[in-house]
Amino acid sequence: MAPVQGISWDDRKRRVVSAMAAATAVVLSAGAVATTAHASDAHLVSVIVRAQPAGIGAADQEITALGGHVDQQISLINAVVADVPSDAVAELAATPAVAQVTSNGSVQLLGSSYSATSSSYNPATDVDSMYNVEQMDGAHAYWDAGFTGQGVGVALIDSGVSPVNGLQTPGKVVNGPDYSSDSAFRSLRDLDEFGHGTHMAGIIAGLDNGASVSSSDTTDFMGMAPNSQIVNVKVAGATGQTTVAQVLTAISWVVQHQNSNGMNIRVLNLSYGTDTNNSYELDPLAYAAEQAWLHGIVVVVAAGNEGNYSDGLEDPAIDPYVIAVGASDTENTTTVANHQPASFTSQGDGTRNPDLAAPGTHIVSLRDPGSLIDDMFGATATVDGRFFLGSGTSQAAAVVSGAAALLLSQRPSLTPDQVKALLVGNTNSMQGPQTLIGSGELDLAAVLNAPTPNAVQTFATSTGGNSRGWWWAAGASWSGASWSGASWSGASWSGASWSGASWSGASWSGASWSGASWSGSSWSDADWS
Repeated sequence: MAPVQGISWDDRKRRVVSAMAAATAVVLSAGAVATTAHASDAHLVSVIVRAQPAGIGAADQEITALGGHVDQQISLINAVVADVPSDAVAELAATPAVAQVTSNGSVQLLGSSYSATSSSYNPATDVDSMYNVEQMDGAHAYWDAGFTGQGVGVALIDSGVSPVNGLQTPGKVVNGPDYSSDSAFRSLRDLDEFGHGTHMAGIIAGLDNGASVSSSDTTDFMGMAPNSQIVNVKVAGATGQTTVAQVLTAISWVVQHQNSNGMNIRVLNLSYGTDTNNSYELDPLAYAAEQAWLHGIVVVVAAGNEGNYSDGLEDPAIDPYVIAVGASDTENTTTVANHQPASFTSQGDGTRNPDLAAPGTHIVSLRDPGSLIDDMFGATATVDGRFFLGSGTSQAAAVVSGAAALLLSQRPSLTPDQVKALLVGNTNSMQGPQTLIGSGELDLAAVLNAPTPNAVQTFATSTGGNSRGWWWAAGASWSGASWSGASWSGASWSGASWSGASWSGASWSGASWSGASWSGSSWSDADWS
């Protein structure tokens, strides 16, 4: 098969496996904890240790005194990731310097069901295509008014982004740090070996090479906010696997560098979720997402794919400050009043429900040739060779992230609370209870001329665990449906797709992907080096 960057497909797979082995990644079942691979450390477990205010140094000393060691720091939530003896965890949690100890569970991205497409599928006219999603949800109204996301950065914490057509325009994608196991090999850093992140990036900000943004263009591919910029922070490798700690570290990095190098990160897309036994006020992941919100970043989170009979949203959508997005099923019609909640979308508990819904079934976005989901499901999901169908609240969240970028390009001074109030307060009515759809389906056309509200959310803020405790993370194996949606309709490996100019041209090797600004000392902070 044709090489990419001098690497054959088989060698690429071997390197991915080697990178994961080097990182000693372990897939865990719900409620399990990660153990290290060394015999001498057989009884160590990986935990997230939240320190009391001003107590991070004392917490480090306690970890060392108990026979553990600190692996990394997560400054945003005043925490460290550490390996500690399993029989010392309770003692560590009870020390005065420690607020909370939580298991560092494993996260897995993988689809759960798949549906076939027909050879007559037309992305320009089918109601599930991005063109029609944008039309139904009002993005075209924003484009026609001159607002296309220009100047707005959208951080995407996911499985990476590959430079396929639609994500190659100069400055379209800027790479932050790669926290995934793939980062052990330079040739794999930042690239999407799984396929999920590229699909999300296309929905949010895709723009075909040479295309100009126009609502009348049914030929070129465009995402919701086609002139916005994607800040790619990779946490998941080729199998879609990551850990809670890696996600926390990525959120911390985004907050720390939201204005670095002119990125202007105003939106953060989190297309994943997990179960938790914690309230949002005590949960570290919810706390980190909320901290990003309080630092001026609009945080958009997938509500979850546990189905219409679930008993609550997934974490971190449980936090009421963020925008939790449910998925609507278009029912093969552009008439939103006939749309229904997707069968997989998670149901709220009556107190914390999705804030709103967006289309999330069979969404057409950019294909990542040779990625894991493409290799496994491409035979039923590939559209016209370069597009891919995916379903889930992941896709719905990406639609709303793009909508937030459009709104912020129109009104740059908006606070996250005002963005949420405008998006949630101006929706289209659709079928279904509030516990599944929130206020209704996204309607940007109504938002365009809506007055700016004086909105301030007054929920109790999260502490991330300032009452001492030791918590196992329920659902530590995070089901892939939370990331990749209820289905990937996809295709098998087709060979020559990797040899195209899109992988070897200047857009791949240019400064926007490998520029010196990302290798300088400004990126050597303790959170990721």
